[in-house]
Amino acid sequence: MNTGPEWLTQGLEHIWLPYTQMATDPKPAAVARTQDASIYLEDGSRLIDGVGSWWTSVHGYNNTALKDALIKQLNVMPHVMLGGLAHESAYKLAVKLAEITPGDLTRSFFCESGSVAVEVAMKIAVQYWRNTKGQVRPKFISFKGGYHGDTLATMSICDPEEGMHALFGPALPKQIVIDLPRDEDSIFILNDILASRTDIAGVIVEPLIQGAGGMCMHPPEVLRQLRSACDTHGSLLIFDEIFTGFYRTGNMFAADTAGITPDIMTIGKALTGGVTPLAAAIASSRVYDAFHDDDAEKALMHGPTFTGHALACAVALESIKLLEKNNTQNTTRTITQTLTRRLTPLAQEEHVQDVRVLGAVAAVELKHDFSVADARARFIDMGVFIRPLGRVIYLTPTYTITDEELNMLCDAIEKMVSELKP
Repeated sequence: MNTGPEWLTQGLEHIWLPYTQMATDPKPAAVARTQDASIYLEDGSRLIDGVGSWWTSVHGYNNTALKDALIKQLNVMPHVMLGGLAHESAYKLAVKLAEITPGDLTRSFFCESGSVAVEVAMKIAVQYWRNTKGQVRPKFISFKGGYHGDTLATMSICDPEEGMHALFGPALPKQIVIDLPRDEDSIFILNDILASRTDIAGVIVEPLIQGAGGMCMHPPEVLRQLRSACDTHGSLLIFDEIFTGFYRTGNMFAADTAGITPDIMTIGKALTGGVTPLAAAIASSRVYDAFHDDDAEKALMHGPTFTGHALACAVALESIKLLEKNNTQNTTRTITQTLTRRLTPLAQEEHVQDVRVLGAVAAVELKHDFSVADARARFIDMGVFIRPLGRVIYLTPTYTITDEELNMLCDAIEKMVSELKP
């Protein structure tokens, strides 16, 4: 029996893996190298990656342009702190993000992870009201099915019934989690809360797709309802575009699809094409102006050690350049067409609850539970890497995937759906 390489066996005695019951989950697949849409294992086998390393790898693995950008920056300066010093990559990236984000989202605060970017956005919203009105507004409105991160503040605005975070409930600040405004009743509830309470710092949503909650999708009109309600009641609107940004839903940002601008937007994941960690909270001019003051106490007091990491910013600039140069919108449209053609027929299966496709995202939701760990192992046997979310089998492939590779992923899902019949 092949137990894997020595480094894996020894390391498993000391590493603590994400979202994993270390006592019972199967041993992870040992990766030797990656290239384009492929993951090559230590045993010599090849997997087609269907999830892009948690939705980050939009240009494929080992992209030459991204590697060259990283090496060039590495040879000049790996990093320097932004407290009192400046470097070109971070400042150029801030300018570029102001150019490509909608409306007047003009000020980027850089950090290392999406969860922290959401925490920064929450801190900005809370302090905005203190700076402008002298008010303490500690509460946020978020939505059922939502996921915004694993840190304490971000867990508090996730769906409280979400399995990964439910046990932390007693330790979390109580927030207001309601249904998305899809109909008159839910729209009324949102407006009523905003009208009747003075402790709301902001409304936060994953626009168009609630990712980790099961790839749940909603139309752009929902976002327009949120913008209208926030405008009516003077609240801040935050878009968590960490998953949905950079053409994942079809346009550069989900906000572009809805034709609206949030007051704060968070980005991450595909920002660097999956090469290095980097995220940002981007504020509108109006929000930023509340902090730009002679009063030192109105400054935003947040400062990750690696904020504006030079290597990451250089790679992000190149990644955005590739997205623009490669006509990515047409590419994702083609992926949408293939996913729709191949997977929507599965909705006719009696044990399939729903099939959803938007941009370069597809989700096949079953009506019954199944072992995610066993399904992941079975997918590996089929030569693909797909990691289901609960009852949802999903794809978020790299935009550079070939037609043949994409069809191999769809073949595997079809086979898995057949095998998972009750």
